[in-house]
Amino acid sequence: MTPAARLQAAIEVLDEVIASARDDGPPADAIVTRYFKHRRYAGSKDRRAVRELAFRAIRRSAERPESGRAAALGLTEDDPSLLELFGEARGPEPLRGGEAAAKAGFVPHWLVPELSPLVTSDEWPPLLDRAALDLRVNVARASRGEVLTQFPAAEPTPLSPWGIRLPSDSRVDDHPAFEAGRVEVQDEGSQLIALACEAKEDERIVDLCAGAGGKSLALAAAAPGARILATDSNRARLSKLPRRAERAGANIETRLLNAPNELAELADWRDSSELVLVDAPCSGSGTWRRNPEGRWRLTPERLDRVIGIQERLLDIAAELVRPGGRLVYAVCSLLSREGAGQIERFLERHSSWISQDTAIAGGRCNGGGRLLTPAHDRTDGFFVARLRRPC
Repeated sequence: MTPAARLQAAIEVLDEVIASARDDGPPADAIVTRYFKHRRYAGSKDRRAVRELAFRAIRRSAERPESGRAAALGLTEDDPSLLELFGEARGPEPLRGGEAAAKAGFVPHWLVPELSPLVTSDEWPPLLDRAALDLRVNVARASRGEVLTQFPAAEPTPLSPWGIRLPSDSRVDDHPAFEAGRVEVQDEGSQLIALACEAKEDERIVDLCAGAGGKSLALAAAAPGARILATDSNRARLSKLPRRAERAGANIETRLLNAPNELAELADWRDSSELVLVDAPCSGSGTWRRNPEGRWRLTPERLDRVIGIQERLLDIAAELVRPGGRLVYAVCSLLSREGAGQIERFLERHSSWISQDTAIAGGRCNGGGRLLTPAHDRTDGFFVARLRRPC
């Protein structure tokens, strides 16, 4: 492919990403993979170049562009040499007078007032940096020191005693340590959430929004004797956990829930759980390093909807915790209403509950919890809070 053809391909990919973000379709990575699945003529260098162009455009624009062409025109403001490719054979159509380029930005304008006061404009650029690849060592099977020797490019994560960090373009799914269940891919921020739970042997633990089970696996490694129930309402995601648990040697029970009947379906765990983790659905604003088009997907209506879901899940979790037990709430978000504001509203509804500090090495105090950010902690953005039910 010529440079002009690569730019045209990036525009076509961007058009698909924009439409998918608008309609809540598949993520950008999946769109790129699908695009080249039907274009076998493109070599590895072509695929890499097109992907790089597309993601440069995605990272550059906080607001969803009108079109892939507008996004590509935005790139020309940073790299004027791309202008020469418009009008070339197999490239984008020639430039027309008055065409608008997508504006550059880090945070969508409407979201700025929603950010935590800790996330000042100085912290915005790292929200779009490429993230390193973090692995969590399965401490039930190996020590971090042992695993570090198997990854020459790795270094220990600074905050989690379980983590090792690799360059962002590393591949580990065929590594012997991964195949043997000694490591799992997990951002250091997610590891810190599991550490904040302080899981203990013989406890009854519910991971209420387990998804594919990353944090359930971390809890099982930290407390192999605990009884862990991983639940979710998404069958496809939850179905991935048994295979992962088998590889890791973890004993985790799974249960598919159906809204709004969660409490009835969890009757045998009601008032009897020492720990309930609520890693709730959220805006995803803390993961823009990995999913930069997430900014294009979020709308005020979608934000209001997930905040309502979070409140309902917190109230369900409160019913599961035994007297003296604890509830850990986490969201991969930098928005006040999803973090500190959510805990403030929970304590208004459950005034006898006690807010506790979270025993993690990173983050900054933020209302009733702690906030991790890419700029301050070099992790994904997370809010985490710990609450105790009175005896």
